[in-house]
Amino acid sequence: MLDQLKSDQNSNNAYKKLNSVKEQLKSIHLRQLFAADPERFNQYSVQFEQVVFDYSKHRVNHDAVQHLIEWAETQNLRSWIGSLFSTQTINYTEQRAAMHWALRLPKEDQQHEDLAAEVHAQLDRMYALVEQIHAGQRRGATGEVIQDVVNIGVGGSDLGPLMVSHALSDFKYQSAKPLNVHFVSTMDGSQLSELLHQLRPETTLFIISSKSFGTIDTLSNAQTVRLWLEKSLGQHPSIVKHHFIGVSTKPEKMTAWGISPENQLLLWDWVGGRYSLWSCIGLPIALSIGVDGFKQLLAGAYAVDQHFQYKPLEQNIPVLMGLLGAWNTNFLDIQTHAILPYDGRLKYFASYLQQLEMESNGKSIQRNGEKVQLDTCPIIWGEVGPNAQHAFYQLLHQGTQAVSCDFIAPIKRYNSQQYTYVDNADALIEQHHLALSNCLAQSRLLAFGNDALDQTELQGLPAYKQYEGNQPSSTILLQELNPYSLGMLIALYEHKVFVQSVLWNINPFDQWGVEKGKEIANQLLPILNGEQTDISGLDGSTQGLIKILTA
Repeated sequence: MLDQLKSDQNSNNAYKKLNSVKEQLKSIHLRQLFAADPERFNQYSVQFEQVVFDYSKHRVNHDAVQHLIEWAETQNLRSWIGSLFSTQTINYTEQRAAMHWALRLPKEDQQHEDLAAEVHAQLDRMYALVEQIHAGQRRGATGEVIQDVVNIGVGGSDLGPLMVSHALSDFKYQSAKPLNVHFVSTMDGSQLSELLHQLRPETTLFIISSKSFGTIDTLSNAQTVRLWLEKSLGQHPSIVKHHFIGVSTKPEKMTAWGISPENQLLLWDWVGGRYSLWSCIGLPIALSIGVDGFKQLLAGAYAVDQHFQYKPLEQNIPVLMGLLGAWNTNFLDIQTHAILPYDGRLKYFASYLQQLEMESNGKSIQRNGEKVQLDTCPIIWGEVGPNAQHAFYQLLHQGTQAVSCDFIAPIKRYNSQQYTYVDNADALIEQHHLALSNCLAQSRLLAFGNDALDQTELQGLPAYKQYEGNQPSSTILLQELNPYSLGMLIALYEHKVFVQSVLWNINPFDQWGVEKGKEIANQLLPILNGEQTDISGLDGSTQGLIKILTA
């Protein structure tokens, strides 16, 4: 009890210091911070392997950063990091560990030898399957080679594989026969209906990805494609055997559905869905980029795991990302955060981070059962930067909302070995430079406002053409976008989320807010199907809507 009181007192002291710095910085513009410190970029940026993290455009000074680190120390961040990289039941509401980091352990890891062996046993089974499909050895029930693979999943079983496969489209594996990987997630069947018209049952393989193998969204889509296959190929058990792969923690449920054991890849309860792309849930990724590419993705994440565990807090990129995000949310009252990649291959990255961050830290109850004392996760949104410039940048630059941003871009593109086959590469390099120039210009204008303009242009300029600036942002540069650097980028955000959960004293690994809505939906489904008629226990709005829907 005394230790807890002392910890609370230290945390309160750190918080008071941060409030004091906030008051000092309240009237100071970013342009003044840069004018006062010509070395500001060098002091407020970190480079680690293929990643550069520039946070110089945040509204912080030396005292703010030091007090943020002090706050992290009073919240025992180092100890919590140690607990994360262990087998402890850190996800206490579900009585589970949270060991997604174990999915990227090297096979020969000595510290977690048994765990690494267990993980790699499943990965090796996945790799063997991938190589069979790439070699044209995997065939459908009629003996034709598989040419299309459809991943059926939702949430982390869809967003992660979809995001990575699209981001690494330049690294598409050249298999013996062309292989196309597709993704289906919506429960209304719209994606599936459109896709099935383009596919041949004889050459299509379906992956059912569901941690629980009980998610109704996924199983309803799976049942629909099963009927589609059986309608064309017949109802023999070999149809399911040749055309379905299952990925789940529940082998007995996969077997009951008809998936044979040799076509089952296993997960563990200690893998959260939004952290699962590193596991066999990543089968579509491995099919898209090849086994070696998938191993590089894991290696990039592992490098960040080491960085996160052992680098000092002031040089630790995920720690700094988490601290700066909490500074913006809790002290500068910035409640929304935009993800702005300047590379079309990162089209789905903002959507992926929406689940990673908001499902993890969208909580209002602390670990001690009490209401949180601070605002937690901001609203995460975003879009590929060049598209966003023609959509919501107007609000960023001249609106009334305070918004923080992450700008993300690769340093090089179209000038490495994998692009030697690309026609007109010089013109494409110029286009990449155009994207980079826009990335830098937009972060500059957001930070400095009118100071980023030609000063002669300001004379007589009406107010509606002027810019306030002072909107904080980070810039993350990757040497190039490849499997290794993308693995690093994703892991940086994973650990950022954990840092913020420690600061806010919440559990980032459960998602009880997701569950109840699905339960209520299951109660309403029999009414919409005409199997139940009593709606008297429902609210007036829902009753009125049901009457219209069932008329």
